[in-house]
Amino acid sequence: MEPFFDGDKGRLRAAWRLLLQYLTYKILVPLLANLLVVAWLLAFAREAGFSGAPVVRSLPDSPLLPLIGGVAGLVGVVLSVWLAGRFLDRRPFVEFGFHLSGGWWLDLLFGMALGALLMTVVFLLQLGLGWITVTGSFESFLPGAPFWLAVLLPAAVFLCVGFYEELLSRGYQLRNAAEGLNLPSVGPRGAVLLAWALSSAFFGYLHASNPNATLLSTANVALAGLMLGFGYVLTGELAIPIGVHVTWNFFQGAVFGFPVSGLRIGGATFLSLDQGGPDLWTGGAFGPEGGLIGPGAMAAGILLTALWVRLRRGEVAVHAPIAEGPKPAQRPPHPPEGRQ
Repeated sequence: MEPFFDGDKGRLRAAWRLLLQYLTYKILVPLLANLLVVAWLLAFAREAGFSGAPVVRSLPDSPLLPLIGGVAGLVGVVLSVWLAGRFLDRRPFVEFGFHLSGGWWLDLLFGMALGALLMTVVFLLQLGLGWITVTGSFESFLPGAPFWLAVLLPAAVFLCVGFYEELLSRGYQLRNAAEGLNLPSVGPRGAVLLAWALSSAFFGYLHASNPNATLLSTANVALAGLMLGFGYVLTGELAIPIGVHVTWNFFQGAVFGFPVSGLRIGGATFLSLDQGGPDLWTGGAFGPEGGLIGPGAMAAGILLTALWVRLRRGEVAVHAPIAEGPKPAQRPPHPPEGRQ
């Protein structure tokens, strides 16, 4: 077997495509982030008399840093996936889960409603058990900015993160892994399921270095990857995963004031909380994704996604074309002999 190229399609094999795309992403994101930080410093250095010292000293605590990281991640992932699709996969960008239509946008709205619902249930459960106390509301953490302006900061960050993490983990990694695993002994549906599990495990690994991460939080984030990827596995589109991811994070961090995967984005929160209760259940400083309540919400998310797909499409089945390579371009038929 040729270890580098697929002889039938003339492309690099899936493992090499995955590696090259990921390396490109890992190079582009810090490069773009540094460029954005430099641009930010240059833009505001004038206020410090061009010395820049006060601006540099305040940079580590700036609420704009998460937004810079989110924008850099968004541009880096989109660019790396587009380049990989163009030169490695040989498939258009829309094939990674963006066949936009009325149904696509309806699925996106469902995903957004689902993410909000699941995190609201987590909040109400902890509130009912007496594990959290609401200590404030409509709080802005941006000096001089009203709440309704400050809350746009976490909204923008979570929108960027939800989009680019789903494009990377599900749209590109799951799809290419499924194509590479589509062997005669596995079959396309088995390949999609196996790629779903492997990409979710890698998703958990990518969050293992987050602040306050534990073995349980890493396992739970992998389970979250299964929940987020389920809509893609059933539909081949990223509408449901993006919707769930964006509002799951937004309601977790900006509405209810929980940490999001160990991070606090800042900007503003609708509610401020005093977290109590057993860390094993609540997740403690990592947030709900790090405790035993999280898997219950994720299981409910998978069930409700299945019910929605059943309602919309009439069946719940693995979208086997995820494991298929790009279709070759069809050549126009030759004109009959004697005609031009």
